[in-house]
Amino acid sequence: MNNRNIDTRRLRVDDLRYLLALARTGRLVAAASALGVDHTTVSRRISALEKAVGVRLVERGADGWELTDMGRSVAESARPIEEAIENVAAAAAGGDVASLRGTVRVTAPDGFGALFVAPALTRIQRAHPHLIVDLITATRELTVHQSGFDLAVAVGSPQGSRLVTEKLAEYSLSLYAAPEYLDLHGVPDSVDSLRHHVLIFYTGSMLRVGDLDLERHLPGVTPRFSSTNIFAHLEATRAGGGIGVLPDFLARRCPELVRLGSFGVDMRLPFYLAARRESVSSPVVRVIRRALQDEVRERKAELQP
Repeated sequence: MNNRNIDTRRLRVDDLRYLLALARTGRLVAAASALGVDHTTVSRRISALEKAVGVRLVERGADGWELTDMGRSVAESARPIEEAIENVAAAAAGGDVASLRGTVRVTAPDGFGALFVAPALTRIQRAHPHLIVDLITATRELTVHQSGFDLAVAVGSPQGSRLVTEKLAEYSLSLYAAPEYLDLHGVPDSVDSLRHHVLIFYTGSMLRVGDLDLERHLPGVTPRFSSTNIFAHLEATRAGGGIGVLPDFLARRCPELVRLGSFGVDMRLPFYLAARRESVSSPVVRVIRRALQDEVRERKAELQP
């Protein structure tokens, strides 16, 4: 990249807040809501920032607005400025400067997000009441270009130099069925016999998460009831719709379900934490990372019973 002479007098510090808000949400309307303005203001202020620095900072992607490489560099440098402004406001108001502020967005698979991430985030928000927490739950592939998160939990290790990743925990899955289903259809005694049963699992064509490819775990077995939502799997299994391939941490909350034999199949998958490089040094991200690590350490017996 060529060096450019930039007139710093044309840079408005407040415009950096608009860039950070769009980086977090990936949507003009969501960024505007977080900042208490309309979406045209967000667009105008970011355009002014791009004009001042003489380079594109954002571009439209498949899932919303994305930061360019230069945009990520600018956002990483801007984050301490935003935190300093929030601390100044807290000090002027007589509040606790050490209290976390701003908005943080976390994404996680639906089951793990509801049962593990939500309790951890709740404790953080109670300790830091000025912090706004958004939890987005969906089991999907995490891409390096995806906007709208500060910290993400994903099944399997996301790849890409723009993300800082670490293994969070492993969890086990087992086969479960309702007693009435087994009474009607019998109890399978092998992987081959599963082919004659209704299997409940993810909609693979929409999921695109390699670690959740059923063929890897139960070769030749095809789901006949599919959904993108793990709670739909659970309810379909409880209703006697078939045999569910369910996380033990979720299924064991329903004692009426019967856990079937594993037939020699060891279904254990990893959860990974991922943060954008421009977010990893954020105090909020560091606090959430520690809270999630504590949560899974204390509840390991639920993840791998």
